[in-house]
Amino acid sequence: MVRILHIARIASVLTERRVTLMASDPGCSFRLVRPRCWGGPFDAGRVHDRQRLEDVRLVRMWRAMDPHRGLYQTAGFGIRRAAPDLIHAEEEPDSLAALHVAAARRVLAPRARLVLFTWQNVNRPKSPLVNWVLHRTLAAADAVICGNLGAVALLRELGYGRPTPVIPALAFDASIFYRRSVPRLSDRFTVGYVGRLAPEKGIDTLLRAVAQIGPPALLVAAGSGPCRSALEEQARGLGIGDSVRLVGLLDPNGVADLLSAMDVLVVPSRSTPVWQEQYGRVIVEGMGCEVPVIGSESGAIPEVVGSAGLLFPEDDVAALAEHLRQLRASAARRQEIGRRGREWVLSAHTPALRARQTLDFYRQLVGEPARGSR
Repeated sequence: MVRILHIARIASVLTERRVTLMASDPGCSFRLVRPRCWGGPFDAGRVHDRQRLEDVRLVRMWRAMDPHRGLYQTAGFGIRRAAPDLIHAEEEPDSLAALHVAAARRVLAPRARLVLFTWQNVNRPKSPLVNWVLHRTLAAADAVICGNLGAVALLRELGYGRPTPVIPALAFDASIFYRRSVPRLSDRFTVGYVGRLAPEKGIDTLLRAVAQIGPPALLVAAGSGPCRSALEEQARGLGIGDSVRLVGLLDPNGVADLLSAMDVLVVPSRSTPVWQEQYGRVIVEGMGCEVPVIGSESGAIPEVVGSAGLLFPEDDVAALAEHLRQLRASAARRQEIGRRGREWVLSAHTPALRARQTLDFYRQLVGEPARGSR
């Protein structure tokens, strides 16, 4: 029996599902600590399946929405009572919360393995204090689970030599994202985008590519952000103002409906000195809806797309436009790529797979064999 204390900011049904799937494993004793915040994405009411958990400890948190400066309002996280073999804190190594967990483990359960989590795939400039926090937590961590391959490379660059398995914290929700019977948005070839309207998301590149392929084409973008007015102005300047619709924010069901009405989804992110795409959740959502996906080569996008979609170099308008032309010309090719995408996410991006990968790694770290192994 492996005793696990999981410290997680559960912010979605998918994350809760992954945690409770792990907790249902008969070889684990699973306790959960998470922030107690009324309303918003961290509402305590989201922990619905508590019977699978040995204990759920809800604690208040200062700056709960800040991933780097948030602090739990507890001294020991219930560590002494849990007597864990392993503590998994889904906190970034450069965060105050990770430092807090590391200090509590050192005092209350020094023999327990400590696992942290990181999405960070760019070595951004840091203040001396943040660097101090980072190096203290990495020195304490027995492993850091990574959300992408770039995060592994960054940890190696920082001199971290312990295990760094790639197990993204995000996954695919098959209960929402599937091909829906919805009306088409237009008789024209419909190109879609879902995400923030921000410079690093590369929507300006997508606008230029749509202008380059010419009519008949419609671009529909869902999301909000600081670039909305500039994108509307750019579309008018390119002569495609009537072929661009910005529909604002949508809830998950609205996103699934929109994806099902598209002919192709484009994720045109561009890297900056301080950011690269860390996962791209809409990629798996689009593939789940059997929409062909075209992604740039920013950060983790190639990892998430795998061989089930199309890629183009960042900011390469001509390459993106050529992909769009080819897909517009062949409904059969769109259907084939969409089918491959659905198969890919159901095999590589489900909460059940994430739970199994994480549990197998826990057992490896504490010295027990993975289930089914001899």
